[in-house]
Amino acid sequence: MEGLAIRASRPSIFCSLPGLGGDPQRRPPADGFLNFPASSNAAENTKLVVNSGSFHPISAVNVSTQASLTADFPALSETNEKEERINGEKKADNIVWHESSICRCDRQQLLQQKGCVIWITGLSGSGKSTVACALSKALFERGKLTYTLDGDNVRHGLNRDLTFKAEDRTENIRRIGEVAKLFADVGVICIASLISPYRRDRDECRSLLPEGDFVEVFMDVPLSVCESRDPKGLYKLARAGKIKGFTGIDDPYEAPLNCEVVLKHTGDDFSSSPRQMAENIISYLQNKGYLEG
Repeated sequence: MEGLAIRASRPSIFCSLPGLGGDPQRRPPADGFLNFPASSNAAENTKLVVNSGSFHPISAVNVSTQASLTADFPALSETNEKEERINGEKKADNIVWHESSICRCDRQQLLQQKGCVIWITGLSGSGKSTVACALSKALFERGKLTYTLDGDNVRHGLNRDLTFKAEDRTENIRRIGEVAKLFADVGVICIASLISPYRRDRDECRSLLPEGDFVEVFMDVPLSVCESRDPKGLYKLARAGKIKGFTGIDDPYEAPLNCEVVLKHTGDDFSSSPRQMAENIISYLQNKGYLEG
C-alpha cells in the first residue's frame, strides 16, 4: 500500500482530510511535511488550501513506499538553496565570490614582483627540497618575497589526514595547488616542492592559474642516483617490502612532457649544485618578467 506525503517550502499549506479527526484546518509540522495513511480514496478526498499569492504546480513522484507531492514557493522561501555533489558530498552553491577592493596588480606593484607558482617535481631524493631552499634564499637576497610549500611539511598540518594511496595523493596535490594559487594571487612567488607523481594532478594545478603563472620544474635525476642518495632511508624500506606504493619502486612516476624548466643531473659538481640549479630557475623568472612589479 502507498501512503501520501505533502511538502511545502514553508508551512503555508493547510489540509482537511475526512476521517483523520482533529482540526479540519491542520497545519503541517515544522519540517513542512504532512503524512497520510495508505487509503484507496485518500488522494481524491484530500483538499489543499494554499495561502500564497504565488502558486507553483505541485509535482508528484512515485517511489516504492510512498507518493511524494512537493509544492515549491520561492516567493515565500528565505533561501532557495540548490545543491550539487562534489567528491561525493553535497555542497551548497548559493555562495557568491566577494571581490576585494585591492586587486592583484596593486599587490604586485607594492611588492615589485609578479606572483607565480614554481612547482618542483621529481623522485624522492632528486633534490627538490634542497633546490627549493636554495631558490628561496637566492630570491630573498634579491629582495623578492617567496614562500615554500614542502610536501613533507604540509603533511604535518593541512594534509595530515591523508595517506599515500592514489586517491589521497590526488587530494594532497589538489589542496596544495589551491593554497599555492592563493599565494600567487597575493603576489608572492610560491615554491611548491613535492613528488607529485601523476601528470594529471599537476595539470589540474596548472589549470588553476592564469597562463604562464605555473612554472613546472622537473628534477631529471635517474632513479639509481636518487636511490644511492636515499637521505631518508625510504628506498631501502621499499626494496625490503616494508613500504608499499613507493614512487619509482612499485608506483609510477610520470615525468612532465612540456615543463618550463628541466634541471638535469649531469654528475658535474657545478651544474648539478643546488645554487646553480636555483640560478637556472631565476633566469627563467627574469626572462618572463616575474621579478619586476
